[in-house]
Amino acid sequence: MSISQEKLLDELIEIVVKEGGSDLHLSEGKSPIIRVSGFLIPLIKIPILSKEDMSGFLSTFLSPGERQEFENFKETNFAYSHKDKLVRPNGQSSGPRFRCNAFLTLGRVSVAMRLVPTEVKSFEDLNLPSILNTFVKRQQGFFLVVGPIGVGKSTTLATMIETINLERLEHIITIEDPIEYIFESKKAIIDQREVKTDTPDFHTALRGVFRQDADIVMIGEMRDPETISTAVTAAETGHLVLSTLHTNTASQTVDRIIDSFPADQQTQIRVQLAGSLLGIFSQRLLPRISGGLIPAYELLINNNATANLIRERRTHEISSVIETSSEEGMVGLDRCLADLVRKGEVTVENAFQFSSSPKTLERMI
Repeated sequence: MSISQEKLLDELIEIVVKEGGSDLHLSEGKSPIIRVSGFLIPLIKIPILSKEDMSGFLSTFLSPGERQEFENFKETNFAYSHKDKLVRPNGQSSGPRFRCNAFLTLGRVSVAMRLVPTEVKSFEDLNLPSILNTFVKRQQGFFLVVGPIGVGKSTTLATMIETINLERLEHIITIEDPIEYIFESKKAIIDQREVKTDTPDFHTALRGVFRQDADIVMIGEMRDPETISTAVTAAETGHLVLSTLHTNTASQTVDRIIDSFPADQQTQIRVQLAGSLLGIFSQRLLPRISGGLIPAYELLINNNATANLIRERRTHEISSVIETSSEEGMVGLDRCLADLVRKGEVTVENAFQFSSSPKTLERMI
């Protein structure tokens, strides 16, 4: 990368950090774009990025192995720590860290970069419910954080891991593609494994957990039936397993897990899931009236009623269980949205935009 390209990258990353941005988009033939509080903002004062600029950025971003994958598959996931690509022994890096994806669009190089906060915040700081603390205290079981891309699932998982790290003498293994938050072992021992760098894939790493004396496993994303099956088995055999899925609701999450298996295996996975699931936390990020973003969420807790619905193929009734079980700590998305409106945190219009049942939300407001 040339000196001018290095200065340009420094300037762009400084803008993202200074403006409180969450994402930086770099594309050949376009001006850079940042995302702030959910909104895309073109940096029109920055010159349009050339082919040479993008080539220079890639030479800095990618390791030889990642560059080869990009050449072979036309895209690759990677993590980038600005000004210091080497993680120090204490688990910290000197500059802002990004989770990235490089890809081709119409034959031109583009890079999407998500800023990973250096500080792992508490549930209170993130405006998340304190009941999440009860799940990190569990010794075994399966807990999922779900939602669309870019709603803070990784941040929620990081807070759960750091809470355990501060409170419990446990061995935690994370399996990620790429590694996002970098943890420093405190009370817990934390080993972080990156797909393609430390292990060939999620499934292989997850199988290894059974021989690595792990207590808690965090899987960055469950992408295939083999990984899901092994994760559920780990939860059944004494591990606390935390993971994510790109689904919108608790009931949809259960259906997605079960439907990923062949028909002749679905009864077995229903039984296993009903027995091992702790809960499903679905979240969104809404524009906050006072500025920034605030989460809205749904929480399913796997009580006897939930487990029976999963076993008996009645997952369409899960939302009803959530709405009628608030005394147990369950939270419906529309109830959460109504609370945010009443507290003056979000507008009625935005609440309805994110509602799963506008008629239900209208009654609650």
